[in-house]
Amino acid sequence: MDKLQIQGGVALEGEVRISGAKNAALPILAGTLLADGPVTVSNVPHLQDVTTMIELLGRMGVDVTIGERMHVEVDPTALREPYAPYELVKTMRASILVLGPLVARCGRADVSLPGGCAIGARPVNIHVAGLQAMGADIHIEGGYIRARASRLKGARLVLETVTVTGTENLMMAAALAAGETIIENAAREPEVVDLANFINSMGGKIRGAGTDTLVIEGVERLGGTHHDVLPDRIESGTYLVAGAITGGRVRIKNTRPDHLDAVLAKLRDAGATIAVGDNWVELDMRGRRPQSVDIRTAPYPAFPTDMQAQFAALDTVAEGVGTIVETIFENRFMHMLEMRRLGAEIRLEGTTAIIRGVPKLTAAPVMATDLRASASLVLAGLVADGRTDIERIYHIDRGYETIEEKLAQLGARIRRVPG
Repeated sequence: MDKLQIQGGVALEGEVRISGAKNAALPILAGTLLADGPVTVSNVPHLQDVTTMIELLGRMGVDVTIGERMHVEVDPTALREPYAPYELVKTMRASILVLGPLVARCGRADVSLPGGCAIGARPVNIHVAGLQAMGADIHIEGGYIRARASRLKGARLVLETVTVTGTENLMMAAALAAGETIIENAAREPEVVDLANFINSMGGKIRGAGTDTLVIEGVERLGGTHHDVLPDRIESGTYLVAGAITGGRVRIKNTRPDHLDAVLAKLRDAGATIAVGDNWVELDMRGRRPQSVDIRTAPYPAFPTDMQAQFAALDTVAEGVGTIVETIFENRFMHMLEMRRLGAEIRLEGTTAIIRGVPKLTAAPVMATDLRASASLVLAGLVADGRTDIERIYHIDRGYETIEEKLAQLGARIRRVPG
């Protein structure tokens, strides 16, 4: 099993291209199941989770062709088996996103209950309740969600909590339902908007994407289309933090600065000088040590939970004391224990972490526990004295495309070695 080796102490400098967003590509690939013609999706990131979703589509009989630079052509007309088996779903929670499209298109679906990152329960009850309200007959047995419906009917859905995958699943199901569906307390994330734009490009009728109320007028059919996946705002934020934590100067290109407002505000609080263009952001720390920042995660447009671990790493070497409050996932502080191995001073009190910055971290072997936690350990390794070995990096490959190559472009001394 591969691991990353990082020799810390280099101030990063240069520019890096941001990949397509994993959290947009996965629902869009699931959404291709709604079409009755070929669909082409571009700017798809080359990630383990994307490979799993493509394998899942292929298992259902869908014809998938991968071209250069992950230009993915999907022909869902050959779909014959609306079934998502446990051995694939257990590795990736986003597999649940095929549930809505399969019920809407095929009238039936057998989808395994999901697995994935060990960062909290993330129950699927909201997905199930929404589909039931739209007329689906659903039973959970043998670890599978078994859904049946002749044709889904529009309904008014008030989501119990804000859920991105729940919003996406129900929006996809509603796209082919009879009548109008209103989803209230909907997620507002850019990835939800990208999915809505994708469905509308196939002939769907979705209004209100980016607000907390979606109005979906179901249509009889959705046709083929071509869609470019939006840039990854979490990857964008991670490389900006890499520049900040090392006292460097980093420019990210092919990004969407308007999706990074909450992150850029905190980087400015940390002492970074930020310049923004149409599709680029430049961060300059001018060799200075960052200032501690306080973080409280919340649904978009507030500070994203997927950037919490990276800012925890920043706070470990910042001047002052930073407080991080995690409100989305209950088990998302496991990386804090690993960062203590590098000399970080962190006190945990329930869903709050109090981090007193130290002048420097010291290298040690550490182990990734989930996707964003592994990114925070890479960031900490960039500033730790000595060589940091990070094991179980299959987590990082689920969400970051060739992270060691992109960091090396910025001057980091990092390499992937066999474990």
